Amino acid sequence: MQLTSRADRTATVSPVNVRPRSDRTVLVTGGAGYIGSHTAVALLEQGFEVIIVDDLSNSSARAVEVVGHLTGRNVTFIEGDLTDSTVVASVFASHPIDAVIHFAGLKAVGESVEQPLRYYRTNLLSTMNLLEAMQSNGVFDLVFSSSATVYGDPDTVPIPESAPLRTTNPYGATKLMIEDICRDVAASDPRWNISLLRYFNPVGAHPSGQLGEDPNGIPNNLVPFVMQVAVGRRDEVAVFGDDYDTPDGTGVRDYIHVVDLALGHIAALDRRGGRCEAYNLGTGNGSSVLEIIAAASAASGVEIPYRLADRRPGDIATSLADPTRANTELGWRADRALDVMLTDAWRWQSGNPNGFASDTAS
Repeated sequence: MQLTSRADRTATVSPVNVRPRSDRTVLVTGGAGYIGSHTAVALLEQGFEVIIVDDLSNSSARAVEVVGHLTGRNVTFIEGDLTDSTVVASVFASHPIDAVIHFAGLKAVGESVEQPLRYYRTNLLSTMNLLEAMQSNGVFDLVFSSSATVYGDPDTVPIPESAPLRTTNPYGATKLMIEDICRDVAASDPRWNISLLRYFNPVGAHPSGQLGEDPNGIPNNLVPFVMQVAVGRRDEVAVFGDDYDTPDGTGVRDYIHVVDLALGHIAALDRRGGRCEAYNLGTGNGSSVLEIIAAASAASGVEIPYRLADRRPGDIATSLADPTRANTELGWRADRALDVMLTDAWRWQSGNPNGFASDTAS
């Protein structure tokens, strides 16, 4: 794949007040994606220099432009595929990099079941290439975007980091394999400082309404699907199962605002200790599917229609984070409540009914 690079166009807003971070430059792989772009905003607001690499296979270059616009800072964007080792080597050869936040990878559970080889090749090879390039260039600070899927169907909730690790799909298996690789790499050289961040359910959007979740095709996650129903793109929400052992019979999940999640990555970047550690990023509180639909209806002012359907294979009743370790060791806490998450999600969706294709941001 050809490697191209460009700086973001001049921003039309005043720069935010930033705290100098000793000119640390952070490579954000997959930085045009949902979580990656919000993390890039947070990094730039706190004074880091940011380089984004993304192959745009499930993201939009428009997100990178919005990152620059929101922060009033230049963003270096490189379009490239990390499964190509020459691309990765070129990135490190062309830019001074102090740390890496690794989001890049395929991420749909259902698709991973249908295309397991593609998922294993893409997610594992891209990470191997990245780690080798980091090692060759003396870059040893890494924050990896993992997932609560590494816990599978947990024995107890809330789930601590010490819970058994097991997965039920190829997507989750790639996350767990990469965690294992990172643990082995860190054990081989004390210079490595690796944080494995296990996300629960990221939702919401930047409060400006200009940056949010823009899934390709039919959304795999509940909140963007609900918001697309509210904005008129889809007819109704299917509620898969109402006979779980939960207060209203529908599945309960731990939802976290994407801005809180982004700030968790900065807290992890600041961690020191020369080791590989895992951290849950969640609130520790749960909301059911029906509670999400009701809260989304309140946020949007639209009564969101839904229908009950059979359970989906592999779904579990409840998944909640125990975020104590992140609270204690990283000094991080998720502060934004569910109504804020859904209000921000609606501000993004209503202003951009077709996502970045709407081209309503300036």
